[in-house]
Amino acid sequence: MSLTAGVVAVQGDVSEHADAIRRAADARGRDVTVVEIRQSGVVPDCDLLSLPGGESTTISRLLHSEGIAPEIRDHVADGKPVLATCAGLIVAATDAGDERVETLDLVDATVERNAFGRQKDSFEAPLAVDGLDDPFPAVFIRAPRIADVGEADVLASWDDHPVAVRDGPVVGLSFHPELTDDDRLHDLAFFPDERK
Repeated sequence: MSLTAGVVAVQGDVSEHADAIRRAADARGRDVTVVEIRQSGVVPDCDLLSLPGGESTTISRLLHSEGIAPEIRDHVADGKPVLATCAGLIVAATDAGDERVETLDLVDATVERNAFGRQKDSFEAPLAVDGLDDPFPAVFIRAPRIADVGEADVLASWDDHPVAVRDGPVVGLSFHPELTDDDRLHDLAFFPDERK
């Protein structure tokens, strides 16, 4: 069965996520069509969604003003997977730690924006991730930190703070997996049933 993957194309590494989704699907022998989401009406046709990084206040504002936010909530309520990275995680969380961000309430976690430092403090770290056999080369850029986790499952931590979580069909990451050539986290998020 062919899949339709949506990448919220408000900001962030849209093409990089699209490429990673294609590679992960190809490794599973799955056909996938990637579409960019900039307005309402596209999400309902998607089997899986990527919510990339960028600036969380801008992403939040546009998701709500364009009517995309309720469609993403419905997507998750239907049990369809979402991968939310960096600012995407902030928007997906229940508490963004910033009243300017109207969250989607998809990941039961409190997030601190830019907690790992500014752009100049960016770094790459070998991250042990639950479900992966070998460390993942995580790229942290103005990365948020997950300050508190409710019902979400912690998949990975760095410096004693969670940086990867799963809440139902949503995987939230503080870092940018799309900036590597390692597609294992896209696979983990989008094809969990095929990993067993």
